[in-house]
Amino acid sequence: MSEAASKFDVAIIGAGVVGASIARKLSQYDLKVAVLEKSADVSFGVSKANSGIIHGGFHYRSDTLKGRLEIAGNLRYDQLQKELHFPFRRCGILVAAFTTEEMRRVETLYQNGLDNGAIGIELCNRERMLSLEPKLNPDIVGGLHAPGGGIIEPYRFVFALMESAVKNGVVLHTDYRVTRSDAIDFGGFRIHAADGRVIEADWAVNAAGLYADEVSSAFGAEDFTITPRKGEEFLLDRNASAYTNKVVFPVPSKHSKGMLVIPTVEGTTMVGPTASIQEDKEDHSTSRENFSAVFASARRMVPVVSERDIITSFSGLRPVLDSEDFYIDVSGKQPRLIQAAGIQSPGLTAAPAVADYVKDLLKDAGLDLHEKPGYDPTIAEIARFRTSSQEEREALIEPVSYTHL
Repeated sequence: MSEAASKFDVAIIGAGVVGASIARKLSQYDLKVAVLEKSADVSFGVSKANSGIIHGGFHYRSDTLKGRLEIAGNLRYDQLQKELHFPFRRCGILVAAFTTEEMRRVETLYQNGLDNGAIGIELCNRERMLSLEPKLNPDIVGGLHAPGGGIIEPYRFVFALMESAVKNGVVLHTDYRVTRSDAIDFGGFRIHAADGRVIEADWAVNAAGLYADEVSSAFGAEDFTITPRKGEEFLLDRNASAYTNKVVFPVPSKHSKGMLVIPTVEGTTMVGPTASIQEDKEDHSTSRENFSAVFASARRMVPVVSERDIITSFSGLRPVLDSEDFYIDVSGKQPRLIQAAGIQSPGLTAAPAVADYVKDLLKDAGLDLHEKPGYDPTIAEIARFRTSSQEEREALIEPVSYTHL
C-alpha cells in the first residue's frame, strides 16, 4: 500500500453487519473510508452465524437504544432489498403463549410494540394464532402476531452491503487484526495491524463485535468487557414438515428470546438458539445436552419438529455487555473514536439504523460530511441458478465445446 493511500478520514474496525452498514452509509459522503477486518473476509465473525431474523419491534422498550433502533432498522429493509438484492421476506413473527401467565407477558410485548410503532402488531386468541400458523401446538392459549417481522440471509446481506460500500470508494483491508493505536498530531490515529501494516485515520469507529473490548483497549479508550453468549442452532432438511409460514417465538425470558422455529429464506428450517454465557471467544462447539433442550422447546410450539430432519448444527456467539443494551457513543477518553459495542440481538435488524446513528455522532463530533456526487446505492443483481426458471438456467449455461485429443 502506498504512503498516500494509507491516510483516511474514517477507519471502521470490523466488517460484520454493523461495520458494513456504517461503511455503506459513510460511502454516501465525500470521505476516504477504510474498513479493517481481522478475518479473511467480511461476515466471518458474529454475523455469519446469525439466526437471520428481522425482528418485529416488540421485545424492547422505546426508552432503550435496542427498542428505538430495532424498529427504525426494520423499516429500512424493503428499500435496501431493492438496492442490494439480498434474500429477504416479511413472513411475520408469532409469539406463542401456553398459560395465562405467559399471556400476561405477551401483553407487555404488545404494549412495547405499540409504543415503538411496530407494523400491524396484533394480540391474538387461540383461534387466531392457529389460523395464522396451523402447525402450532393446539394447546396454545393465545399470543402475539407481528406481521412486520421477517427473515433474511445475513451473510449475503453483509456481502451486499460491503460490495456497495466498495463500489462507492470504501477500501477494505482483510486479515487486519488491530493490535494498537497511537495518537497523531492534530488528532486522529495511527492504527497498527498484527502483520505490521499501518494506516492513519482522523476518526475511528469500533464495530469489532466480540473483540470490541480489546479494540477499545488498543485505542486507550473505555475499559469494558464483552462476554460471549453462545447460541446453538440446528438446521433441518428442506423437505422437513416443520417448515412454518412464520417465525415462531416462545414467550421470552429475562436474558433470551428463547428457542425458536425459523423458516429460512432458502427453504430450510432452523431451531434454536440456546443462550449460554462462556469465556472463550472462539468456542463454537455444540452439545448433546443443548440439542435435546432445543428440540424439546421447538416441539412444544410446533409438534412436527423432528430430529430425523437434521442436516447440520452450528453455534454463534453474541457480544454481551453488562448493561444488555447497545453501547453506541463517542468515547469519553478518545473523542475521535466512536464506540459501537455490545451489538447483539436485535443487531441485525437495527444495523441500518445503527449506521445512521453513528454517522450523526461523527457529524456532531466534528466530521465534515458532504454528499458525494455520483453515489450509487445499487449493485448488480446476480442470477441464482437454483431459483431460476428452466429457460433462465439454460441461458446461464455457456455452450461447452470438447476437443478430442
